[in-house]
Amino acid sequence: MEANEIQEFSNQLKEAGEGKHEESLTKISLAISILAVLVAMVTVLGHRTHTEAVLMQSKAGDQWNEYQAKKIRQDNLAVVVDTLGLQPNPSQTTQQKVVEYKAHIAKWRDDLTEEQAKARELEAEVHHAETQASWYDLGEALLQIAVVLCSVTLFTRNRGYFFLGLALGIGGLAVAATGMIVH
Repeated sequence: MEANEIQEFSNQLKEAGEGKHEESLTKISLAISILAVLVAMVTVLGHRTHTEAVLMQSKAGDQWNEYQAKKIRQDNLAVVVDTLGLQPNPSQTTQQKVVEYKAHIAKWRDDLTEEQAKARELEAEVHHAETQASWYDLGEALLQIAVVLCSVTLFTRNRGYFFLGLALGIGGLAVAATGMIVH
Protein backbone atom coordinates (compact mmCIF):
# COMPACT_ATOMS: atom_id res chain seq x y z
CA MET A 1 0.00 0.00 0.00
CA GLU A 2 1.21 3.41 -0.83
CA ALA A 3 1.18 6.33 1.58
CA ASN A 4 -1.76 8.07 -0.12
CA GLU A 5 -3.80 4.82 -0.14
CA ILE A 6 -3.17 4.39 3.59
CA GLN A 7 -4.20 8.01 4.17
CA GLU A 8 -7.39 7.53 2.10
CA PHE A 9 -8.24 4.30 3.96
CA SER A 10 -7.65 6.09 7.28
CA ASN A 11 -9.98 8.91 6.25
CA GLN A 12 -12.70 6.42 5.27
CA LEU A 13 -12.47 4.71 8.65
CA LYS A 14 -12.61 8.07 10.40
CA GLU A 15 -15.73 9.15 8.44
CA ALA A 16 -17.44 5.82 9.18
CA GLY A 17 -16.69 6.25 12.87
CA GLU A 18 -18.05 9.80 12.90
CA GLY A 19 -21.31 8.64 11.29
CA LYS A 20 -21.67 5.98 13.96
CA HIS A 21 -20.84 8.59 16.62
CA GLU A 22 -23.49 10.97 15.29
CA GLU A 23 -26.05 8.15 15.33
CA SER A 24 -25.33 7.38 19.00
CA LEU A 25 -25.62 11.09 19.90
CA THR A 26 -29.00 11.17 18.17
CA LYS A 27 -30.18 8.22 20.29
CA ILE A 28 -28.94 9.92 23.46
CA SER A 29 -30.68 13.15 22.47
CA LEU A 30 -33.91 11.23 21.83
CA ALA A 31 -33.65 9.56 25.24
CA ILE A 32 -33.11 12.96 26.87
CA SER A 33 -36.21 14.32 25.10
CA ILE A 34 -38.30 11.39 26.27
CA LEU A 35 -37.04 11.85 29.84
CA ALA A 36 -37.91 15.56 29.65
CA VAL A 37 -41.47 14.73 28.57
CA LEU A 38 -41.76 12.28 31.46
CA VAL A 39 -40.52 14.97 33.85
CA ALA A 40 -43.24 17.30 32.58
CA MET A 41 -45.94 14.65 33.01
CA VAL A 42 -44.88 13.76 36.56
CA THR A 43 -44.61 17.46 37.41
CA VAL A 44 -48.19 18.06 36.31
CA LEU A 45 -49.38 15.06 38.35
CA GLY A 46 -47.55 16.39 41.39
CA HIS A 47 -48.94 19.90 41.02
CA ARG A 48 -52.49 18.65 40.58
CA THR A 49 -52.17 16.39 43.59
CA HIS A 50 -50.80 19.24 45.73
CA THR A 51 -53.72 21.39 44.61
CA GLU A 52 -56.15 18.60 45.48
CA ALA A 53 -54.59 18.33 48.95
CA VAL A 54 -54.98 22.07 49.52
CA LEU A 55 -58.63 22.00 48.41
CA MET A 56 -59.35 18.98 50.61
CA GLN A 57 -57.66 20.71 53.55
CA SER A 58 -59.93 23.71 53.00
CA LYS A 59 -63.01 21.46 52.93
CA ALA A 60 -61.84 19.70 56.09
CA GLY A 61 -61.41 23.09 57.80
CA ASP A 62 -64.91 24.10 56.74
CA GLN A 63 -66.27 20.82 58.06
CA TRP A 64 -64.54 21.32 61.42
CA ASN A 65 -65.93 24.89 61.56
CA GLU A 66 -69.43 23.53 61.03
CA TYR A 67 -68.83 20.96 63.76
CA GLN A 68 -67.59 23.65 66.10
CA ALA A 69 -70.58 25.94 65.40
CA LYS A 70 -73.05 23.14 66.17
CA LYS A 71 -71.09 22.17 69.28
CA ILE A 72 -71.20 25.76 70.56
CA ARG A 73 -74.97 25.96 69.91
CA GLN A 74 -75.47 22.66 71.71
CA ASP A 75 -73.42 23.80 74.71
CA ASN A 76 -75.21 27.15 74.87
CA LEU A 77 -78.59 25.44 74.76
CA ALA A 78 -77.47 23.02 77.50
CA VAL A 79 -76.64 26.03 79.70
CA VAL A 80 -80.10 27.48 79.00
CA VAL A 81 -81.74 24.14 79.91
CA ASP A 82 -79.72 23.99 83.13
CA THR A 83 -80.63 27.57 83.96
CA LEU A 84 -84.34 26.95 83.31
CA GLY A 85 -84.15 23.84 85.48
CA LEU A 86 -83.02 25.96 88.43
CA GLN A 87 -86.28 27.91 88.55
CA PRO A 88 -88.26 26.99 91.70
CA ASN A 89 -91.71 26.70 90.08
CA PRO A 90 -91.31 26.55 86.29
CA SER A 91 -94.41 27.31 84.25
CA GLN A 92 -95.95 24.90 81.77
CA THR A 93 -94.44 26.94 78.90
CA THR A 94 -91.01 26.78 80.47
CA GLN A 95 -91.27 23.02 80.89
CA GLN A 96 -92.33 22.67 77.22
CA LYS A 97 -89.34 24.78 76.14
CA VAL A 98 -86.99 22.61 78.23
CA VAL A 99 -88.35 19.48 76.50
CA GLU A 100 -87.99 21.20 73.09
CA TYR A 101 -84.43 22.31 73.87
CA LYS A 102 -83.45 18.83 75.06
CA ALA A 103 -84.73 17.43 71.74
CA HIS A 104 -82.52 19.95 69.90
CA ILE A 105 -79.55 18.94 72.02
CA ALA A 106 -80.14 15.25 71.25
CA LYS A 107 -80.44 16.00 67.51
CA TRP A 108 -77.25 18.05 67.53
CA ARG A 109 -75.45 15.25 69.36
CA ASP A 110 -76.18 12.95 66.39
CA ASP A 111 -75.30 15.72 63.93
CA LEU A 112 -72.00 16.31 65.71
CA THR A 113 -71.05 12.66 65.32
CA GLU A 114 -71.76 12.90 61.56
CA GLU A 115 -69.91 16.21 61.21
CA GLN A 116 -66.90 14.83 63.03
CA ALA A 117 -66.87 11.69 60.84
CA LYS A 118 -67.05 13.81 57.66
CA ALA A 119 -64.20 16.04 58.85
CA ARG A 120 -62.00 13.06 59.69
CA GLU A 121 -62.77 11.50 56.31
CA LEU A 122 -61.70 14.72 54.58
CA GLU A 123 -58.52 14.79 56.68
CA ALA A 124 -57.77 11.22 55.55
CA GLU A 125 -58.20 12.33 51.93
CA VAL A 126 -55.79 15.22 52.57
CA HIS A 127 -53.23 12.79 53.99
CA HIS A 128 -53.66 10.49 50.98
CA ALA A 129 -53.21 13.35 48.49
CA GLU A 130 -50.13 14.61 50.35
CA THR A 131 -48.62 11.12 50.33
CA GLN A 132 -49.26 10.81 46.60
CA ALA A 133 -47.77 14.23 45.95
CA SER A 134 -44.63 13.28 47.89
CA TRP A 135 -44.12 10.24 45.67
CA TYR A 136 -44.64 12.37 42.56
CA ASP A 137 -42.16 14.96 43.84
CA LEU A 138 -39.49 12.31 44.44
CA GLY A 139 -40.14 10.76 41.02
CA GLU A 140 -39.87 14.19 39.42
CA ALA A 141 -36.55 14.86 41.15
CA LEU A 142 -35.11 11.54 40.01
CA LEU A 143 -36.26 12.16 36.44
CA GLN A 144 -34.71 15.63 36.45
CA ILE A 145 -31.40 14.22 37.67
CA ALA A 146 -31.66 11.59 34.92
CA VAL A 147 -32.05 14.32 32.28
CA VAL A 148 -28.98 16.13 33.61
CA LEU A 149 -26.85 12.98 33.72
CA CYS A 150 -27.84 12.00 30.20
CA SER A 151 -27.05 15.54 29.05
CA VAL A 152 -23.58 15.29 30.59
CA THR A 153 -23.00 12.38 28.22
CA LEU A 154 -23.26 14.78 25.28
CA PHE A 155 -20.36 16.83 26.65
CA THR A 156 -18.12 14.11 28.03
CA ARG A 157 -18.89 11.33 25.51
CA ASN A 158 -18.80 8.99 28.50
CA ARG A 159 -21.65 6.51 28.19
CA GLY A 160 -21.51 5.74 31.91
CA TYR A 161 -23.41 8.95 32.61
CA PHE A 162 -26.01 7.97 30.03
CA PHE A 163 -26.64 4.55 31.57
CA LEU A 164 -26.69 5.98 35.10
CA GLY A 165 -29.18 8.60 33.87
CA LEU A 166 -31.38 5.93 32.31
CA ALA A 167 -31.29 3.90 35.52
CA LEU A 168 -32.34 6.95 37.55
CA GLY A 169 -35.04 7.70 34.98
CA ILE A 170 -36.47 4.20 35.35
CA GLY A 171 -36.29 4.61 39.13
CA GLY A 172 -38.06 7.97 38.87
CA LEU A 173 -40.84 6.41 36.82
CA ALA A 174 -41.20 3.58 39.33
CA VAL A 175 -41.40 6.05 42.22
CA ALA A 176 -43.98 8.18 40.39
CA ALA A 177 -46.01 5.06 39.57
CA THR A 178 -45.97 4.23 43.28
CA GLY A 179 -47.71 7.55 43.84
CA MET A 180 -50.58 6.38 41.65
CA ILE A 181 -51.13 3.14 43.57
CA VAL A 182 -50.44 4.28 47.14
CA HIS A 183 -53.43 4.12 49.48
